[in-house]
Amino acid sequence: MDVVDSTNRVVSKLADAGEPEGLVVAADLQTAGRGRLDRSWDAEPGSGLLVSLLLRPAELPVARWHLLTAATAVAARSACAQVAGVTPDIKWPNDLLLGERKLAGILAEGSANAMVIGMGLNVHSGPPGSAHLDGTAERRVSRTSLLVAWLAALDGLLGRWEAVTDRYRAECSTIGREVVVEKVGGARLLGRAERIDEHGRLVVRGGDGELTTVSVGDVTHLRAPTP
Repeated sequence: MDVVDSTNRVVSKLADAGEPEGLVVAADLQTAGRGRLDRSWDAEPGSGLLVSLLLRPAELPVARWHLLTAATAVAARSACAQVAGVTPDIKWPNDLLLGERKLAGILAEGSANAMVIGMGLNVHSGPPGSAHLDGTAERRVSRTSLLVAWLAALDGLLGRWEAVTDRYRAECSTIGREVVVEKVGGARLLGRAERIDEHGRLVVRGGDGELTTVSVGDVTHLRAPTP
């Protein structure tokens, strides 16, 4: 598609109408694209990979649906490495970074029997302060090749949930970092990201030594990982 309000919204409507798993919708421009925490996702027409995918994970308990977004992030990282020769970091829960600049964001929206996963990945350019693949690869990267590589990598991960867990934990650059977590409601948590638990939540050790488990929040990395 050339222009849509939101690829996630298009896929959600089709999911409600009974569309089977595997539907993919990509667009050159979104007029009402959204990121996590209802933030807007703005991109110049044709500058990025804007795509949403429909999954119906009947074999995966809802409590483990976080593995779908984990698999999406791992697959996106793999696709960037394969197509652009650029390997981004994964920041919890599912942003892709180059250095400390955002390269891509992933938004998952679930219903009773469907999960819609949307991704916005800066390819040819990005908003001020963000990263884009062309700038790092120093050449023009094919959005089509990225999409194909992403879908292939994701297909190889779906159903291999222990492998997804292992790879996500190994590739998530948040672990070991000093972080600030802006929690829903405005509370702030400062500490060291210790691990990711079995439910995909971030476990942070505060300055008082107390462990806090975060299920939703916005993370800022403060310093490089400590040994």
